[in-house]
Amino acid sequence: MKFFKEIIGRICALWAALAFVITMLLILLPFLLFSYFAEEPKKTNRWATIARIWMGTYLPLIGCPLKVRGRKNFVPGETYVVVCNHNSFMDVPISYPAIPGGNKTIAKIEMAKIPIFGLMYRTGSVLVDRKSEASRKESYLKMKKVLEMGLHMCLYPEGTRNLTDQPLKTFHDGAFRLAIDSGKAIIPSLIFNTRKVLPASKPFFLLPHKMEMHFLPPIPVLPGDTTVSLKEKVHQIMYDYYVANAK
Repeated sequence: MKFFKEIIGRICALWAALAFVITMLLILLPFLLFSYFAEEPKKTNRWATIARIWMGTYLPLIGCPLKVRGRKNFVPGETYVVVCNHNSFMDVPISYPAIPGGNKTIAKIEMAKIPIFGLMYRTGSVLVDRKSEASRKESYLKMKKVLEMGLHMCLYPEGTRNLTDQPLKTFHDGAFRLAIDSGKAIIPSLIFNTRKVLPASKPFFLLPHKMEMHFLPPIPVLPGDTTVSLKEKVHQIMYDYYVANAK
């Protein structure tokens, strides 16, 4: 049984890779026409719409439909710092289009070098070279500008994928410092089952599975909040919710 599961996982991964390339090429022209050459924030807003159509087609096509809860927690006209747990490489492709409205995600600069995909990746991202202190500082200023433009900023405060057996790793400070500096509320979000789809321990392996993303009520920055106190508050809320709702 285990042998057949391994074979199926490799076949599904091949199909997912092919479907990704084919659907990406199909949306390339609309992307170039309607978003790539536009000015911000229109550029990102248009790309987010195209990305929703893309992922809304691609994910069911590979047997991994996404169910989203809590979009009503985004108040129209408000912008938020959105923080997500991080279990899999599948997290970014589902979180970006799932967030209502235009948004950008903090992302590794290396991915922007991929032909064609890199153009789209740059449009929806604030790029950072984690090895460079100057790049990290510059990316923080860019994230503040994203919020000032009326776009949401999505971050993964665990930093890297959670490869432990714990619901969440400890959080880094960046997202919470950004919320305090900008005065923007934080929307915690929990992603479920992406680890089952793309297990970190198995290269080139994918198993179809339903995925979910839940947006929780916004957490405002209150007088007296510090980066540490806000980080601990959000971590506890996300930890408790994940434990109560993981399947």
